[in-house]
Amino acid sequence: MTAVITAAHAVDAAAVMRLLPARPRLLALGEPTHGEDVLLDLRNDLFRQLVEREGYRTIAIESDCLMGLVADDYVTSGTGTLDEAMERGFSHGFGASAANREFVRWMRAYNDGRPASDRLRFAGFDGPLEITGAASPRPALTALHAYLAARVGADLLPCTAETLDRLLGADDRWTDPAAMMDPSRSVGQAPEAERLRLLADDLVALLDAQAPRLIAASVRDDWDRARLYGRTATGLLRYHRWMAGTAPGRMAWLLCVRASMMAANLLAIAERGPALVYAHNAHLQRDKSSMRMGGQPLEWWSAGAIAGARLGEEYAFMATALGTIRHHGVETPPPDTIEGLLYALPGDRYVVDARRLAAILGGAAPAPRVSPWFGYSALDPAHLAGLDGIVFVKDAPER
Repeated sequence: MTAVITAAHAVDAAAVMRLLPARPRLLALGEPTHGEDVLLDLRNDLFRQLVEREGYRTIAIESDCLMGLVADDYVTSGTGTLDEAMERGFSHGFGASAANREFVRWMRAYNDGRPASDRLRFAGFDGPLEITGAASPRPALTALHAYLAARVGADLLPCTAETLDRLLGADDRWTDPAAMMDPSRSVGQAPEAERLRLLADDLVALLDAQAPRLIAASVRDDWDRARLYGRTATGLLRYHRWMAGTAPGRMAWLLCVRASMMAANLLAIAERGPALVYAHNAHLQRDKSSMRMGGQPLEWWSAGAIAGARLGEEYAFMATALGTIRHHGVETPPPDTIEGLLYALPGDRYVVDARRLAAILGGAAPAPRVSPWFGYSALDPAHLAGLDGIVFVKDAPER
């Protein structure tokens, strides 16, 4: 106990930065489960400190990247209302969270009256994807085409807007939830979809080829959004193609495509300055992520692993763990697990030096914790060496 407590510190920005060799461009804070406001409140407090003390200006969360533009417009310029930002600026139901609402309200108040260069930014970095399927590529693809059509000659465009509309067809063809489990219900390998993949690739290639002209003639945010539309359109069309596939690796490919889309968004966010990234631990860890679906074991490199490989020390990952979530049947952790060791400490939340903790434990590897609830992912002791730190919260309040 005495040795373990030397690795634990109060949760604040200064303690986090002391664990790192330098201020990272992407500071990733994972969560072991969704929907616990105690974790979101901790995230909010940490981001406020990072803004005030370390110069961070962007937060990116595990939410639809296109919907995130609505929340960002509200945060940066007051476009729309707070209610609209919460309803249309978040996916996965995250807009209903009181902690997320208070956070967006605080960001808008912080930005009020500040110059654009000093404003806080909000970003979703997930693709327009849900467990039950994927969105139509229409919004991203048509927005990219419109951006280019307004700025380059029609002779350079690979198609007209009317051609895209005809090939896309009705959006419910793309969003049929049955396609996740029944590939025959997906349109992802129809001739129209294959043509759209080629056209999307050409539009992105044109965006790159015309970069000098477009950057000079555009507001930087417009250029960045055009790139986001391009990444999203090509990623969605690739995702739909694999939804229609029947190969044994279909589900693994879908996870890989999602992670690749997320990583590309993270790398783009990193270009504009230091950002706090908040998502499930499995999306941010450096080690391979894994899960079982339909009895099949699946493994993939997460968005954090991909971005971290590219950024090196400019990427840092802090995993969060919870001691108990009693309203979901997650009780006091066994004392021989990582969570159990930290639960025995006297305080209710800590940031823990993961490398020091590993050194203290030496060869005595903690036992893996087995959660009785599928929604809580316990820390994997085998991943301890890949963590820059652990944020530990003792108990989630009863609901």
